[in-house]
Amino acid sequence: MTPSARSPYEASTRPGALDALHPRLRGYFGAIPAGHVGRGTGVFDVVGTPRRWMWPLLAWFARDAVMAPVWERDVPFTVENRPAVDREGRIAVLARRTFHFRSGPWVMQDAITADADGLADHLGRSGRLVAALDVAVADGALRLVSTRVSFRVLGRMLRLPAAVAPRVVLTERYDPGIDRQRVSLTLSAPLVGTLYRYEGSFVHGVVPDDADAPGGTGGPGRRP
Repeated sequence: MTPSARSPYEASTRPGALDALHPRLRGYFGAIPAGHVGRGTGVFDVVGTPRRWMWPLLAWFARDAVMAPVWERDVPFTVENRPAVDREGRIAVLARRTFHFRSGPWVMQDAITADADGLADHLGRSGRLVAALDVAVADGALRLVSTRVSFRVLGRMLRLPAAVAPRVVLTERYDPGIDRQRVSLTLSAPLVGTLYRYEGSFVHGVVPDDADAPGGTGGPGRRP
């Protein structure tokens, strides 16, 4: 199936809701034209958590390309955003972020979809962990806050109780002082506080897809 003329962000919000975004962000959160892909490069000021007692759990998530057991600064990264349609026929954007840690590259993957209830982030290669997201625009920036978190077990989606569910907050804004896009994500939990975070800046552009060229990563399609 061919990706939609609308992005998941546009399809899951009221008409015109994203018009208040900074012009440099409208292209990032708008639909990627057929035959194109979004690519960016930048540096994360910080990635991970200094709480080493959490690293064994993060190592388990790292195998599914969700979170990495690290605490590093000044981490170069690349991002690729690819339009797609998932197995259920939902509009999607597949994101692949490559972090260049001191130990070597590591890839984080997720898929943003426009669900019946709004925007959702399917985390990792498996997509077993899903966060429903509330979308807000203020001062030209986009803010996403998780409203519920579910995970798939034996083919069924189970919602985590609010008392223990982690909370994801992601902010994307344009910084004219450095002519770059800034991103900040925090994952926190009740009683524990911040579990994981990353923040940094990058440049991004929509370019013709070179999927058929050497080193290409494949064209639009369905999530594996």
